[in-house]
Amino acid sequence: MSSFDEQLILLIKAALAEDTGDGDHSTLCCIPAGAKGRAILKIKQDCILAGMAIAEKILKYQEPSVKFIAHKKDGDAVTAGEIAFEADASVYTILQCERLVLNCMQRMSGIATLTRQYTGKLQGYKTKILDTRKTTPNFRLPEKEAVRIGGGLNHRMGLYDMIMLKDNHIDYCGGIEQAIERAYHYVQTVRPGLKIEVETRSIEDVKKVLAIGKADRVMLDNYTPEQAAEAVALINGRFETEASGGINLDNIEAYAKTGVDFISAGALIHQAKSVDLSWYFGMSLFIAAIAGSCD
Repeated sequence: MSSFDEQLILLIKAALAEDTGDGDHSTLCCIPAGAKGRAILKIKQDCILAGMAIAEKILKYQEPSVKFIAHKKDGDAVTAGEIAFEADASVYTILQCERLVLNCMQRMSGIATLTRQYTGKLQGYKTKILDTRKTTPNFRLPEKEAVRIGGGLNHRMGLYDMIMLKDNHIDYCGGIEQAIERAYHYVQTVRPGLKIEVETRSIEDVKKVLAIGKADRVMLDNYTPEQAAEAVALINGRFETEASGGINLDNIEAYAKTGVDFISAGALIHQAKSVDLSWYFGMSLFIAAIAGSCD
């Protein structure tokens, strides 16, 4: 099982436990055990669809024998009225997984749709869009997966998979030079292969990084497009470059024109609006199942 799947299972278990508690009493009180039905996910808003693979994993976690019939796939541009998937399963599974599947897919599709708008602005440029750690607590995995589905790149999953020397690290350490030296020593002696990114707040900061080296990427934080272009020219390919801070759909192309390698935008996730999707029963199957269980 991949690390992604392991983390997803933990999320599914916690989310179902949060919702179900000591039992789905609304279902237990009126639906016979063993009743079968069909869930249908209908798209009610044009969007970039995301969460199909996760929806299948949620349903099959609860009931491994679920028959999942996909009509669309992650990353598809879909329109209102289309069907995303159908799933044949026990009614208990359908009702208990309904909210988790919808919450994931609505949120993920909103993020993927917004990300696709950002990537559309970058067509023709070398610049790639990155997400950030500005995610919903305990929901980072699907949110970052939605960015990937929408055409963006994941920056770092957490504090553990890259060194990022931000302003607080630099200030507490006594300056850019000291912070880079300590980070470089740490990588050489403790975590070989870990990349080092350094946040800069001015052209003077960029010159300091150039003088000391020992980094992999320079972040240009809250630079104007003109300042970013100057910094990119100074760096001249020695390090990867990343523009960040206040970048949105209206100004992203101005930053791409500077030749920066990456643009990071927390807005991909925290400004995304959930997409309208609906979940309903294939009623003839459900009614037939209930009737059969009552014979």
